[in-house]
Amino acid sequence: MKWDWNAVGDFMPLFWDGLLVTLQALALGSLLSFSLGLVWALLMRTPSRWVRWPVGVVTEFVRNTPLLVQLFFLFYVLPEWGLTFSALATGVFAIGLHYSTYTMQVYRAGIEAVPVGQWEAATALNLPGRRTWIAVILPQAIRRVIPALGNYVIAMLKDTPMLMVITVLEMLGRARLFSQQHFQFTEPLTVIGVAFILISYLASLLLRALERRLVR
Repeated sequence: MKWDWNAVGDFMPLFWDGLLVTLQALALGSLLSFSLGLVWALLMRTPSRWVRWPVGVVTEFVRNTPLLVQLFFLFYVLPEWGLTFSALATGVFAIGLHYSTYTMQVYRAGIEAVPVGQWEAATALNLPGRRTWIAVILPQAIRRVIPALGNYVIAMLKDTPMLMVITVLEMLGRARLFSQQHFQFTEPLTVIGVAFILISYLASLLLRALERRLVR
């Protein structure tokens, strides 16, 4: 099989468009998953079981339901209830919500790893609960869980091709469209395969740098 550089050149405009969509979905999905995961983790530590129980049910349901099913549900079922969003917004929300149930567990582990002495010191200083969390507990907990959160960024990146099923033309979607139009599959699929490897590697380097900076 001969490699066709002309096909690569023809595909690149579509590739750049797909790359932008992929990075948007990854960045916004990661931000949502990290933020919502922290909210879930804090709610699960409240003394009220009337808060913990519903949160636990929702997060278990989301975590044990395939992301693909959630994408179809949000994109095709919600409009029947009058809730309509763009395909990209739906995809970002689905990825962020799905992975927030995993980042929640990461945050919970980080919080539980904070030494008891830190809680006792905050109590001895008579710090209010909100300041204890913001100034003492969360900075130490988040510093501990950066590597684990980074792993989920990579996982979210690898799941972005699923957005193609709800008409979001990310990298794989653009490659599929190009292949159907030109009957050439090797070149576009190879290009996006290399792109995924490079993005994953660069993300891992950035996360390691962030980890080293926070550990100082």
